[in-house]
Amino acid sequence: MEPSEYQTMYQVEERHWWYVGMQRITTTQIAALYRGQRDLSILDAGCGTGAVMKYLAPFGCVTGFDLMPHALNFCQERGLNRLAQASVTRVPFASDHFDLVTSFDVLCHRSIGDYRGALREFHRVLKPGGCLFLRLPAYNWLRGHHDEVVYTVHRFSRAEIKEALYETGFTAVKLSYANMLLFPLALGKRLAERLVPENGSVSDVRPNPPWQDSLFARFLYAEAGWLKHGPLPFGLTLMAIGRKV
Repeated sequence: MEPSEYQTMYQVEERHWWYVGMQRITTTQIAALYRGQRDLSILDAGCGTGAVMKYLAPFGCVTGFDLMPHALNFCQERGLNRLAQASVTRVPFASDHFDLVTSFDVLCHRSIGDYRGALREFHRVLKPGGCLFLRLPAYNWLRGHHDEVVYTVHRFSRAEIKEALYETGFTAVKLSYANMLLFPLALGKRLAERLVPENGSVSDVRPNPPWQDSLFARFLYAEAGWLKHGPLPFGLTLMAIGRKV
């Protein structure tokens, strides 16, 4: 993505409704998956500016890598040091090494190419029985201006990612959509964008009024609770957890 996007992410990740809501969903799922374990070896593949590494830290020792030096610089500003510069298609770690690999909104990026190559690499570095936690944008027909700014070339369906996990040696533990309650608002925004000329597309990631972040985050907090009991049928985001066979 554009270097300026990393700066914006770094500035808003700890308060923007989408980031804090996805943090709640992610940590709730991991807590349920590992039930009290706090000694996991974790790899965050495509770690961005490091916010995910920070909130995964209570679960164990977290290592991150990203292709972009801009991103790693922001990780260092957060005080993180277990870092490497690399692509998800060539993961620079030994086989059978990690208990958990996370990769959030990375496999959709135009620099990845065939994302199944990245899945094979994640499978390789996981210990037998280890888990992969993916988050991806949902529905290719929902592409909008934001996708262009952050270089998203593909949005995913549940059936597609289930098949890809199977092909690369994983069994699906959980497949669900998320960000369901706000889906009608987002759909309306995307449809409106198609009526507006693409004159300087902008990202959806930007500072919001505090009331807006507080209000919208509550919808994702509610979904985090619902997801403890089962998958959501649709949403803006696709969440997938696979286990290495």
